[in-house]
Amino acid sequence: MTTDTLEFPALKEAQGKLDAKRKSLADLLAEAGPDYDMTKVKSIQGDTHAKVAEIAKMNAEIDEAKAAVTNLVTLHKAAQNSRDDSGSREGGADSDMDTRGRKGFGQLVMGSEAIKGYKAGSGSGPVARIDVGLKTLFETGAGWDPEDLRTGRVEMYPTRPAPRVIDAFPQTTTTMSTVLYMEETTFTNNAAETSEGAAYGEAQLALTERSSEVRKVAVFLPVTDEQFEDEPRARSYVENRLPFMLKQRLDLQLLTGNGTSPNLRGTENVSGINTQALGVDPLADALYKAMRAVRETGFAEPSHVFIRPSKWEQVRLARTADGIYIWGHPSMPGPMTIWGVPVVETTAVTSTKAVLGDYTNFSEVSVRRGIDIQISNSHGSFFIEGKLAIRADVRCAAIHYRPTAFAVVTGL
Repeated sequence: MTTDTLEFPALKEAQGKLDAKRKSLADLLAEAGPDYDMTKVKSIQGDTHAKVAEIAKMNAEIDEAKAAVTNLVTLHKAAQNSRDDSGSREGGADSDMDTRGRKGFGQLVMGSEAIKGYKAGSGSGPVARIDVGLKTLFETGAGWDPEDLRTGRVEMYPTRPAPRVIDAFPQTTTTMSTVLYMEETTFTNNAAETSEGAAYGEAQLALTERSSEVRKVAVFLPVTDEQFEDEPRARSYVENRLPFMLKQRLDLQLLTGNGTSPNLRGTENVSGINTQALGVDPLADALYKAMRAVRETGFAEPSHVFIRPSKWEQVRLARTADGIYIWGHPSMPGPMTIWGVPVVETTAVTSTKAVLGDYTNFSEVSVRRGIDIQISNSHGSFFIEGKLAIRADVRCAAIHYRPTAFAVVTGL
């Protein structure tokens, strides 16, 4: 949590209540030990069922307290933004990437100059540029030859859904090839009580310019002339799958990109983030320690935890020594939060790690432009083969403004 946020008394009080509830639950689980032996818990009375019920109640109270903090943060930011004509980045407002009111990609393709101007035997076909917003959601379609006797269903290839990660990053736009910003790298506060006539303590401040390069994520799809001419429903397939491929890859880059051109730099590879080894701790404990590091060293409040489903099950299936599920009975929907922080299950994160941080306040995807589509029959021998080349790409930069506002748990 930032210093200026703590100046909002109601928010400071709500955050204090949340921290106290988290500590109470952590202390209770520490009593039970790594085997969750409820007989060791002396701070609350009753049998194992009663104690697990109390844990569930405490977890629900943490979620409610976290929601209250989130609402107050939103209110505080709205008040700040109303006074700030320049529009602070820290507000984390998403740019409108939905391009509402625009035609679908299939309609744009078929109405483009590339399609209208393409005539057999006329030589190289024209090129059309179509800009599609990055966060546009597309209907799932199907790719077929002209239909004879079959249903309209197409079973999609099993693959990681998208987007999941990008939704955690606030989005802005840029007109530059590199996003530059200033980071305060020295803050020496020598403010102190001073006697009359004595020298004042000297403070030190220093700023360092940081940069994040705009990178391109791209894909290309060959399509025959007949595909679009004979089967209009093929449009919805392309409308869905090309943007899906780009956003799926972008999800992966935002967490695991190594930063070496042409890669983005994902959270896992940001220099200076907090690291917490799992060691002999239960996973829930290791995640709590990583969150504590974010609060103590980054003075931030984690907004998301990214973890693989195979690792999250360690939390969901945790049981007491006598077999009672701590995080809820299997017949009940399990909490998708841990210590009040939302959990995103995704295979985009490295299999041996969990990544978390204050993405709301200290991360950003700065978009140079949305998804750009170009169509031509000039690729290779496509002209004489009656094919079209459809290429799509997006250009953006991934920014982590405050490295210590993020953490990774290793050794999962």
